[in-house]
Amino acid sequence: MLEQRIEQHFIDSADLKYQAAQVLSKPIAAAVSAILASVTSGGKVLACGNGGSAADAQHFAAEFVGRFERERPELGAIALTTDSSILTAIANDYSYDHIFSKQVRALGQAGDVLLAITTSGNSSNVLAAIQAAHEREMTVVALTGKGGGKMGQALRETDVHICVPHDRTARIQEVHLLVIHCMCDGVDTQLLGDQESSE
Repeated sequence: MLEQRIEQHFIDSADLKYQAAQVLSKPIAAAVSAILASVTSGGKVLACGNGGSAADAQHFAAEFVGRFERERPELGAIALTTDSSILTAIANDYSYDHIFSKQVRALGQAGDVLLAITTSGNSSNVLAAIQAAHEREMTVVALTGKGGGKMGQALRETDVHICVPHDRTARIQEVHLLVIHCMCDGVDTQLLGDQESSE
């Protein structure tokens, strides 16, 4: 019984990825273009999210600053989820809703990209970060699911919305990780040329 349930998780995850490939390939390519335009002009990516999405923000920054699959010059990315003193000071002195937006206003510059990750599209602190990014004339790449929630209304035409067509958080997060890998690979391919990845 348990093994069947586990197998079903694999099947459901694979099915969603297969279904989402065509839907998401265009916005992912647009995200790659936006990120590439930023980093090749001296810009950077600021990434944020809560819980599993915080882990995804950190994962993206690690792949960008270190490397993805090939050696290349370091690329600028900062996860806004990692400095416990900043996070707790802002949450304590203001509110949890401001933990990302204040960092975006402090660190973000025109031409930078905000990678905003929320499975529901409704995280108030991520929505506040988007508003701050717009004030700084940054482009937003939003990773959501569940129809996009409030995020859909918060984005501008120049932003990129990658909305996983599913309602289950675990499945959305699994696709978000694949999207992050696609973005990293896309940027590397544009910078370094096409090459088979080494295992």
